[in-house]
Amino acid sequence: MKFNWGTGIVIAIVSFIGFIMYFVVTMSTDKSYSHDLVTDKYYQKELEYQKQIDATKNAAQLKENLVLINTKEGLQIKFPEEFDTKEIKGKVFLYRPSNKQLDFEMPISISKTYLLVPEKRLLDGRWNITISWNYKSKEYLFKKELNL
Repeated sequence: MKFNWGTGIVIAIVSFIGFIMYFVVTMSTDKSYSHDLVTDKYYQKELEYQKQIDATKNAAQLKENLVLINTKEGLQIKFPEEFDTKEIKGKVFLYRPSNKQLDFEMPISISKTYLLVPEKRLLDGRWNITISWNYKSKEYLFKKELNL
């Protein structure tokens, strides 16, 4: 068999296609390259985005914003003093970017003058906290990244 430039081009193209197919198969089957979406209900979250923008603006217009304090008992969330704590209704969502199984949500039930997220639920590392609450039929939203 004679080796000429046409044969060389065919061998180069077949080798390149084989090289690309190897990486496609490796990336699609290897578990270490598997990444989850931020949320499973991505499109529903997108439709609610304008409400979140308005609620964030309401929270930014407060004279005094939420205060987060990391203590031995856990994470204390103090609401503005102008709010009557009995009328605050909402939820706290903690998102762990590195592990979806550690995410959790809890309703706002204020004891004393603050809400306490227990320390046993919070592992060291990065957390994203989202606090959404309703006070006198006005929606508020507070988001922050935490490093505990």
